[in-house]
Amino acid sequence: MTQLVHKKSILGRTRRVVVKIGSSSLSSPAGITRERIVSLARELAWLHHAGKEIVLVSSGAVASGVGKLRMKERPRTIPAKQAAAAVGQIALMTLYAECFALHGIQVAQILLTHDDFANRRRYLNAKHTMFTLLESRVLPIVNENDTVAVEEIQFGDNDNLSASVAVLVEADLLVILSDVAGLYDRDPRLSLEARLIPCVERFTDVFPVEAGRAGPLGRGGMVTKLQAAQKAALSGIPTIIADGRRTDILQTVFDPAREAGTLFLPVTDRIASRKHWIAYTLKPAGAIVVDAGARVAICEQGRSLLPPGIREVRGVFDEGECVTCLDENGQAFARGLVNYNSAALDRIKGAQTSQIESILGYKVSDEVIHRDDLALLNEGASWISSV
Repeated sequence: MTQLVHKKSILGRTRRVVVKIGSSSLSSPAGITRERIVSLARELAWLHHAGKEIVLVSSGAVASGVGKLRMKERPRTIPAKQAAAAVGQIALMTLYAECFALHGIQVAQILLTHDDFANRRRYLNAKHTMFTLLESRVLPIVNENDTVAVEEIQFGDNDNLSASVAVLVEADLLVILSDVAGLYDRDPRLSLEARLIPCVERFTDVFPVEAGRAGPLGRGGMVTKLQAAQKAALSGIPTIIADGRRTDILQTVFDPAREAGTLFLPVTDRIASRKHWIAYTLKPAGAIVVDAGARVAICEQGRSLLPPGIREVRGVFDEGECVTCLDENGQAFARGLVNYNSAALDRIKGAQTSQIESILGYKVSDEVIHRDDLALLNEGASWISSV
């Protein structure tokens, strides 16, 4: 089926939209381009006044700070990035507030880190705040909190952040505005024969393309956009990746009679929100290597992970943290929340459940990871998840 057939159906039921725009679509080497913000605000205002609930995920704080601080290039050290973000975020939000005010729209600033999604209570608090703003017809503008985020707690790119936000607010559609027109069968910057793929119905049809690297002011790339589309798809949310540099691109995206970029369809079999949170939001603190029997029990029989199936414990982690389950070939196939810390697991690996208490002096549970806390990774798109 063509993109237009799917798009007409999707747009007909789309009420809440997350729109992500990257630094490369907002800026020049000198910093943020005011004209682009003006144009974006006009397009989003058009959707807002048409009755859509809009959440904007905007990059640009660091790029804005680069311009304000007259840096020659994007800073490479974390302190320099945080300084640029601290200066640039104020200017960026001021500009957004001014541009949306021209259309009678109130905006709100939401700064998030990975910890806000990894902690269930903070996740729910963020969700409630977002819903309250949307009910009040306020347009939330989300960015990663670059001024405090370090490697352990950062998303690393706003593509993945936008997918997490889309899941958080239960969006009907995720739109990622990029500096490319969509997904190509090869890198369009390297081949004149590159062909735009208008619709991706299954992620098993997507092969590792030459995604290219991020631009001088951005952190993402096509791989991170595919990661984002996959995460959204696994929660039942379609994604459109389109050229954010085009004038009136959102009008094209929301016109059911016109193709725009690449449409990624959601999977029909949604996974539970808790398991989605485990598999694609939490950052694994370590890994557990299991034998073939344990892998079959988990993947094919829906069983919990027990000590006899464990062959190796990697990393240092506490009870309750997320770990990746690896098979004996090192392939990740699941993630879950452990009932024992890494030191305890190292002692009981390979043991029978009846031996746990005698080995440790206590027993929390027979299961190392209960099946309710185990989430299988989507094997058809595992090359994206493992990047």
